[in-house]
Amino acid sequence: MPGPGSGAGVSVAAHPSDPYGSDPYGSDRYGSVTDWPDRTDPDTGTGSDGTPPADPAPPAKGGKGRAFTGIAAAAVVTVLAVVVAGQVADGRGDGVGAQQSATDRARDLRDSGTGVDGQSSPSPSPSVATLTYEQAMGTKYPLSAKLDGSGKFDAIPGVAKAPGKGQKYTYRVDVEQGLGLDGELFAEAVQKTLNDDRSWAHNGARTFERVYSGKPDFVITLASPGTTADWCAKSGLDTTEDNVSCDSAATERVMINAYRWAQGSTTYGDQIHAYRQMLINHEVGHRLGYSHVTCDKNGELAPVMQQQTKFLDHDGIHCRANAWPYPGS
Repeated sequence: MPGPGSGAGVSVAAHPSDPYGSDPYGSDRYGSVTDWPDRTDPDTGTGSDGTPPADPAPPAKGGKGRAFTGIAAAAVVTVLAVVVAGQVADGRGDGVGAQQSATDRARDLRDSGTGVDGQSSPSPSPSVATLTYEQAMGTKYPLSAKLDGSGKFDAIPGVAKAPGKGQKYTYRVDVEQGLGLDGELFAEAVQKTLNDDRSWAHNGARTFERVYSGKPDFVITLASPGTTADWCAKSGLDTTEDNVSCDSAATERVMINAYRWAQGSTTYGDQIHAYRQMLINHEVGHRLGYSHVTCDKNGELAPVMQQQTKFLDHDGIHCRANAWPYPGS
């Protein structure tokens, strides 16, 4: 098992000695241990086939033929006159009536689900349901525990302004290329979690702002297990034994193991949403200067700085899973 500061609980600073306050643990073990200066914000004539037309039909012979032709022509003229008169009476001259009739028929056929040729039209494909934030955060995603990614990162575009008035920390969210995970969801989760009053923003002490450019205070990085191990090793930390996360304090990166983000841990079971909140709070807690601690009494909530990915029970004491520095808020 890695020593202090490793995995879902890697620390590089001494446990804060601030006096406890109204913390549900009976003391404020997460009082401010850093006093970083506030940073300013940094600053897309023939037939169609070419043959002669067919000869016209020979004229009718005899007087009777001519008389019949004259009668038929007169009848046609009469019918046309009636049709035109009807269209004028309806205010639909110049062929508008016929066109309108065809349009109405097409609309009726469309509305009835039948094509203009009398055949049924295919139903539109159902749209893919979009998960809400809560649903997406409550869903596990496939990702190999042995994945070793490219080591190349993409910063999540956009800015999420700090909502509070406390000491401001700026951060960027990087996601390793090729993970197949939703980087926007990860970024949203980081912002919502850190600025929750149960988190490090408790009682307005701190506020967190996501930036896209410039030099932030730290970079929260979602990376494959292999890449996570590489960056944690830069700070002398071994995350390979339990496949965990770390705060690589010698670098700008707080490393979140994508396997753990996607799959969680046995200690949390199906409570993947709460586990992800714990993961963010724990590793950022290291960046703020907090070290590992454990619960002291059987049945207590585990402090967020306990290595909950690895264990909830220790020395005969059973701790309950807890995602927050200040869970009673």
